[in-house]
Amino acid sequence: MPVGHRTAIHWADRAAVASSSSLLSSHDMSTPIDRASPLPFYHQLKQILLADIHLRGLKPGDRLPGDHELCDTYDISRTVVRQALSDLEAEGVIERVKGRGTFMAQRKTNERLVQSLTGLYQDVTARGSHLHSDVRRLEVVPADEQVAQDLGIELGSKVILIERLRFVDTEPRVLTITHLPFEIAPGLLDEDLREQSLYVLLEGKYGVVLERGRRSVEASVAGTALARNLGINKGDPVLVLRSIIFGADDRPVETFVAFHRGNRSKFEVELERRR
Repeated sequence: MPVGHRTAIHWADRAAVASSSSLLSSHDMSTPIDRASPLPFYHQLKQILLADIHLRGLKPGDRLPGDHELCDTYDISRTVVRQALSDLEAEGVIERVKGRGTFMAQRKTNERLVQSLTGLYQDVTARGSHLHSDVRRLEVVPADEQVAQDLGIELGSKVILIERLRFVDTEPRVLTITHLPFEIAPGLLDEDLREQSLYVLLEGKYGVVLERGRRSVEASVAGTALARNLGINKGDPVLVLRSIIFGADDRPVETFVAFHRGNRSKFEVELERRR
């Protein structure tokens, strides 16, 4: 049969044989690569895969065919397949795990921590999920240069350090390192912060008013220790959220840096044009 008229066979006709874990069912598909089209082959393949993912309602964790199978199915080069899959991975649709294969990616969580003065606990519980914190450190330390600058205090002043690994449901999602001036809530050292909101505690029990905040987000990669904590690989992307919260007298009352898994989080901001 001429290559230009070759009919593509659906992934699952091969995947069902290769792996019983794949949820794609056998189905003939008459959407081959159009070799007369001006659209690049990788773009056509990407659109075919997206359409089929939508048609079959694939869920996070469902296994997809690999490079070689797609090459055989669509009679295209591995370079074309890799470009299409790379685009889908960059867009958060799929994830490729070395030595295991290609899978539907876990959905990223829309987080509004940049836009509103809320904490992670409130943000997660508002979505109906459960947040649990593994409190790694809760102690008094002297403020280093960066913390002293953020909090507007003298270098070496007493601050409360809170280091928490935050789990959304059962998955490690964020490593947060928080500093607060010791005098605003010295009783925090005796609090159980595993299952409650720090902000609610500060406002409700200690009378700390959280008036406004300044936050920034930047991209980074995980080092060895951070990767181990978050359950990801060294070099994987992370989103770094930095924050300074100001009280009623416009004095800083809290500063934190939070390392969010890049494959699970995205920050959403709503904008309005000023007229």
